[in-house]
Amino acid sequence: MELTAEIAALRGGTGDPGRLVGEFRRAVLLVPRSGGSAHGEGGLMSAVSGGIRWFYAFTDEEAMARFAVARGEAGREWPYLATLGARLVDAVVPEVDGPAGVAVNVADADGSMLFPPVAGIVPDASAVDVDPDSAEVA
Repeated sequence: MELTAEIAALRGGTGDPGRLVGEFRRAVLLVPRSGGSAHGEGGLMSAVSGGIRWFYAFTDEEAMARFAVARGEAGREWPYLATLGARLVDAVVPEVDGPAGVAVNVADADGSMLFPPVAGIVPDASAVDVDPDSAEVA
């Protein structure tokens, strides 16, 4: 099953969280670049909410276009990086100063999903629910 179907299943009450995380890790996601340069110079687009940096990621160009429309920025070019969900949480999240997670398809009211900085999603060293001194889930 693909990521959008796993999100729908979980939101509908029939999904499996483990399958959802597996699909997220295997999915190729489109991550907009910040800075607005035609060449995509700058970092990855994100926002901070509740003390967590959320990287925006989308399952396809249509989902990213809905986000652009919702922001009132549909008229500009949206350079993006295509990367695996696993790369976002295993390589990008640990580089952030503070907790970080991934917000998938945030402009889709019934199709969005947050992947927070917790054990099982991000590396334990970046998880907010792991005691760094004992490496145990809090």
